[in-house]
Amino acid sequence: MKKLRLYATATSGVESVVARELKHLGYEDIFTDNGKIFFDGDFGALCRANLWLRSAGRVYVLMGEFTATTFNDLFESVIAIPWEDWLPKDAEFPVTGGCVKSTLMSVSDCQSIIKKAVVERLRKSYKLEKFPETGPRFHIDFSITKDKVLISLDSTGDGLHKRGYRSLAYAAPIKETLAAAMIKISRWSPGRNLIDPFCGSGTIPIEAALMAINKAPGLDRFFDCQEWPVIPKQIWYHALEEARSSIKPTGEKLIQGYDINPEAVSMANYHAKQAGVSDVIHFQVRDVKEISSKAKYGFIITNPPYGQRLGEKKENSRIYQVMGESFKRLPTWSFYIINGDTEFEKAFGRKSDKNRKLYNGGLLCYYYQYFGPKPDKIIKDEYK
Repeated sequence: MKKLRLYATATSGVESVVARELKHLGYEDIFTDNGKIFFDGDFGALCRANLWLRSAGRVYVLMGEFTATTFNDLFESVIAIPWEDWLPKDAEFPVTGGCVKSTLMSVSDCQSIIKKAVVERLRKSYKLEKFPETGPRFHIDFSITKDKVLISLDSTGDGLHKRGYRSLAYAAPIKETLAAAMIKISRWSPGRNLIDPFCGSGTIPIEAALMAINKAPGLDRFFDCQEWPVIPKQIWYHALEEARSSIKPTGEKLIQGYDINPEAVSMANYHAKQAGVSDVIHFQVRDVKEISSKAKYGFIITNPPYGQRLGEKKENSRIYQVMGESFKRLPTWSFYIINGDTEFEKAFGRKSDKNRKLYNGGLLCYYYQYFGPKPDKIIKDEYK
């Protein structure tokens, strides 16, 4: 089977999470550079990575890597790539990308040169003068950093955060991929209690529920590479069958989502049904000041409101104070809170054990982590 050099993209602060996911999937030779996590694989790996990666942005096939300081360098290197091995004669092949600290800094000119080189290569292979571009999409991506050029094919299409279950719009939703990364960073595992007291339309609890039943996050959506003729249909069939057979239903409702807004809770319930996890989560209209649990141990993973305007900051500071007082009722739980307010810890009333920079919709945030008892102590106490 064809060996490929692949990479998944990740936002800043999430690279190690994606690398860990790839290792869990069984892939090796993992290397991280500038938000890209490289790994070796075949067509099966390409399909499985798209289906199973929870925290990555997209999955790419690396087609070429070289140095270019002139447009001629760029053209000659791109035309040397065997595009005809991948693109059929009716392929749609848009070109996009970016340039950073390089001799070639005009994105539009680079797009034009790369497109021209690909067309010229395909023209010689297919003996055509014009290409209809009515067939499957092969999105060509270029990245030029300090004159080093990466030419890749985007196998994903719409970003991996688009799972397919979140169809109703709600204010300031967190991306599914970031929610999954937050859960992974917390080291929460299925079978343990989890509460999101600001659940909004349900993203964090739903992502946890997908993990709880071991459902591949990409199982209910489409990927561009599903229509690539170069990938045998049988490979996609096996990857999808593996994902379907890996689902492990559980009747436990250890995952809970609360929100003070009834409309948000209604949306969350609808999205949980769309994701196939409604029997794993309990959503409820509840104010954060009323938070409680009969479980001695568990995790709070949440995305409370934050804003830069004066009125918002004052109101949010009050919410953080309420959180600090309410969470004291769960002294043996662990708390994981993403927030863009640098004064959060002061208002919350407790310095975090650890924090980590993460980006939520391009906004720099901190992931404040408050650690409860270690898992070995929990096991000793609960099962002695």
